[in-house]
Amino acid sequence: MKIKALPFIFPLLLLLLVSCFGANVDITFNQNGSGTITLEYIVSRSLDSLGRLDGNERWNTIPVGRADFERTLSRLPEMRLLSFSSRENDRDLINSVKMEFSSIRGLLAFLDAGGRRSSFSGDAVSGSLSLTLSEGSPSGSSSLNELISKISASYAVNISVTFPGEGSLAILDRQGLAISPGIEFNARGRTVSCSFPLYEILSSRDGINLEFSW
Repeated sequence: MKIKALPFIFPLLLLLLVSCFGANVDITFNQNGSGTITLEYIVSRSLDSLGRLDGNERWNTIPVGRADFERTLSRLPEMRLLSFSSRENDRDLINSVKMEFSSIRGLLAFLDAGGRRSSFSGDAVSGSLSLTLSEGSPSGSSSLNELISKISASYAVNISVTFPGEGSLAILDRQGLAISPGIEFNARGRTVSCSFPLYEILSSRDGINLEFSW
């Protein structure tokens, strides 16, 4: 079984990444391959307001409300919405969603509709999962890099995966070489995790791939 990047998380992350936003993704696997996924994403209120101009509030570029997730999960019989909540502060709209999946295949149907940015092999007992956060891009101009730095300041992407037993995480570029960008990560244990400043993903030249193994 092969999975290549997320119809929500990674397309969603990619939208976040160009739209001033951060995300927290927590996945927990049970022994039989079922489990839960919790997604919290943070959208700049200025971006959210922009999307509502001229009567365009019906056409959000990312799932904003509970109904958006219910429509998506209605097409995925092995996924179920457990909870949804939303709150605001002076700067951001923060949505939190928790879902459960009955199998790894069910989770992958949610994570990777296009099958282009991630891959999976093995099973719930022993396997590996590869997720692509950035495919990399040539260096932009200094003015563009400065703009990216400004719009992404204080936003981050945090990902954690909890396995039934011991797991590991490697961070590689698109050539498969180990990298250590400006991140924090826990590489081994029952729970492995990483935290990327949003700017590191947006400005990556060589790509960023997360390789989870258990």
